[in-house]
Amino acid sequence: MVLHKFGEKLYSGLVGTMTLHLQEMAKTIEAAQGNLFLEELNRKWNDHNKALQMIRDILMYMDRTFIPSNRKTPVHELGLNLWRDNVIHSSKIQTRLLDTLLELIQKERTGEIINRGLMRNIIKMLMDLGSSVYQEDFEKHFLEVSADFYRAESQDFIECCDCGDYLKKAERRLNEEIERVSLYLDSKSETKITNVVEKEMIASHMLRLVHMDNSGLVNMLIDDKYEDLGRMYNLFRRVPNGLPTIRDVMTSHLRETGKQLVTDAEKLKDPVEFVQCLLNEKDKYDKIINLAFSNDKTFQNALNSSFEYFINLNPRSPEFISLFVDEKLRKGLKGVSEEDVETILDKVMMLFRYLQEKDVFEKYYKQHLAKRLLSGKTVSDDAERSLIVKLKTECGYQFTSKLEGMFTDMKTSQDTMQGFYAAYAAELGDSPTLVVQVLTTGSWPTQPSITCNLPAEMSALCEKFRSYYLGTHTGRRLSWQTNMGTADLKAIFGKGQKHELNVSTYQMCVLMLFNSADRLSYKEIEQATEIPSSDLRRCLQSLACVKGKNVLRKEPMSKDIGEEDAFFVNDKFASKFYKVKIGTVVAQKESEPEKQETRQRVEEDRKPQIEAAIVRIMKSRRVLDHNNIIAEVTKQLQSRFLANPGEIKKRIESLIERDFLERDSSDRRLYRYLA
Repeated sequence: MVLHKFGEKLYSGLVGTMTLHLQEMAKTIEAAQGNLFLEELNRKWNDHNKALQMIRDILMYMDRTFIPSNRKTPVHELGLNLWRDNVIHSSKIQTRLLDTLLELIQKERTGEIINRGLMRNIIKMLMDLGSSVYQEDFEKHFLEVSADFYRAESQDFIECCDCGDYLKKAERRLNEEIERVSLYLDSKSETKITNVVEKEMIASHMLRLVHMDNSGLVNMLIDDKYEDLGRMYNLFRRVPNGLPTIRDVMTSHLRETGKQLVTDAEKLKDPVEFVQCLLNEKDKYDKIINLAFSNDKTFQNALNSSFEYFINLNPRSPEFISLFVDEKLRKGLKGVSEEDVETILDKVMMLFRYLQEKDVFEKYYKQHLAKRLLSGKTVSDDAERSLIVKLKTECGYQFTSKLEGMFTDMKTSQDTMQGFYAAYAAELGDSPTLVVQVLTTGSWPTQPSITCNLPAEMSALCEKFRSYYLGTHTGRRLSWQTNMGTADLKAIFGKGQKHELNVSTYQMCVLMLFNSADRLSYKEIEQATEIPSSDLRRCLQSLACVKGKNVLRKEPMSKDIGEEDAFFVNDKFASKFYKVKIGTVVAQKESEPEKQETRQRVEEDRKPQIEAAIVRIMKSRRVLDHNNIIAEVTKQLQSRFLANPGEIKKRIESLIERDFLERDSSDRRLYRYLA
């Protein structure tokens, strides 16, 4: 027929015949009752597809030649279009089909079981008829109905569930919809339907969920509910502004609890406990971010900025962190494995990084390290050195050079003592044993040189050491720091009980007086020893007023030492230990005046650093205005401390007076560098 130019007749005959056939078919589908409607539609669709294949094969020649040259619709496509127009879009089938599909999905959502295979076939039919048919006849309505369904359901849930349960339900619904798409919907529908669930179940109720009483985000953080927190994170990250919402609430809660912690008067009584609480808090949130928030960098940054904020609210944080280290390195690390020591030191370094006043920490750390080294109280030299290496990595060589000098002095002192005993072996015989630590003035915390009259036996020995040392080292001066030394004394009490007393140098000077006197008044002791009165009082308090260590007795008996008090040896002294250590009554934390003094020393030390920074900056920039100098100096020094703009201004004035800088003649806020 095509060859004999009857192609047009053949084509229009095909259209007419197929249309009539499909209209008949539509009537049988319409007549199907209830559940049979979809089955009938599916059956007829399969029949139509088979028929269409055969028709296409029979009319292959027309399909290949006549149709392209006359710009007609190919046979297979024509068959689909006719099915669409005569069956799917027939007035009685179109809405019934949509309603049936939506009703089945609704049933499945409420827990009923439906024929998913049949659903898959019908949806596939709509997709085969073209994406516009699937979208217009089904998907658009499906999304609208779903939004209504989830809007109502989320409202019901939020009224009766706590936050954790609500999130579980939301997660389950989301997974159900994803599964539904994979079983019988077009894969392109997945993002659309998940967006609907996310918007209705999460985005619309985000703030209410986070702030829910007794079960919201803050409660989850307090109770370490990792699973619920992880669920919240995974659901909220799907919606705009979800994660910032969680992060902001976490940050404000953390700042609030941190602020309470660092200003809690009870916690401030025990510096070690204070720092331990900070570490526990950090561990807690590290674990939450690791387990629940998949190590999200933005959450880690929020955690770090919160810690930096509240640690610096307490001006004593640098001192307390140093006291914590002191406690650990004195005794807290006994019997702890090397890895655990490293872990503790790393945690301390992490807190150290948050400090704005790192130079204050350095001051205290130096004082505490000096006491540990001189009293031989350090648990492990390796741990000490490891921490210094960490500080060096963090802050550079200047920060630790003096600390390293302290270790060098300790080692050199050992060698010096060996040399001294080798040189004086014959002379020393059975005189007391002397161990001297020679400290370089610049490396150790400065101590005022305090006079103290040593017992005659010791004075002679000290003089011998002085002449030996100055004989082997030229150009040096020695001054005794009696307030930092210790002594071991052998003592025999009333009934012949012998003890070895481990005391400070001051306590030794006091006790030795009782070899030649039975009873001494406070004034006599003060005159004989010349120990400063505040130190002497503390020293006598620890010898006479501490239960179990009271080798002296005093009259009248009281906690405090008065100028009229008299002292004598306690013949009834008893202890189950042969060696008795008598500490000095000492405040662990600094007293107010000591604090002021340390603060003053820190401020003094900062001045040359600020000036050096100003000169460095001006040398490279030559001309700079006031605000920019302040910004640059603050930036350069922030690894050590937070420079005060007022102090920077004073240092600029000082440099102008000394002709390092000058003010611009026309603009007073502009400075020039004078080479």
